[in-house]
Amino acid sequence: MEAFLLAFLVIVVGIQGLWAFLGHYFRSDEIAAFIGWPADSPFQKEVAFGNLAFGVLGILCLWFRGGFWIATAIGISVFMLGAAIVHVKDIRETQNRSPGNAGPILWTDILTSLVLLVLLALYFL
Repeated sequence: MEAFLLAFLVIVVGIQGLWAFLGHYFRSDEIAAFIGWPADSPFQKEVAFGNLAFGVLGILCLWFRGGFWIATAIGISVFMLGAAIVHVKDIRETQNRSPGNAGPILWTDILTSLVLLVLLALYFL
């Protein structure tokens, strides 16, 4: 269980967070179009740094354990579930069904958070 949770934190939170940072920061307009949102928004850069922060935390899970894992998992879950809420609200209000808004990313935000929190509970409880 420990090895799987560690791999999940490092790969799914860490590496994915770094990858998301690169997209939101260096390809902001393309990512905005994929989501169905307007280009040239400074919020893309802010989201990029949020992803970078969680990416770094995920990678640091290689060296820090215990409460650090708990904080990392809860933090990324709040971030991802919050993003899912924003996507669902956008779908309802504007019928934005772009792949980056209503597609796999929405489900990944929800499922990743749920899997991570279940793994965390199984490991620490």
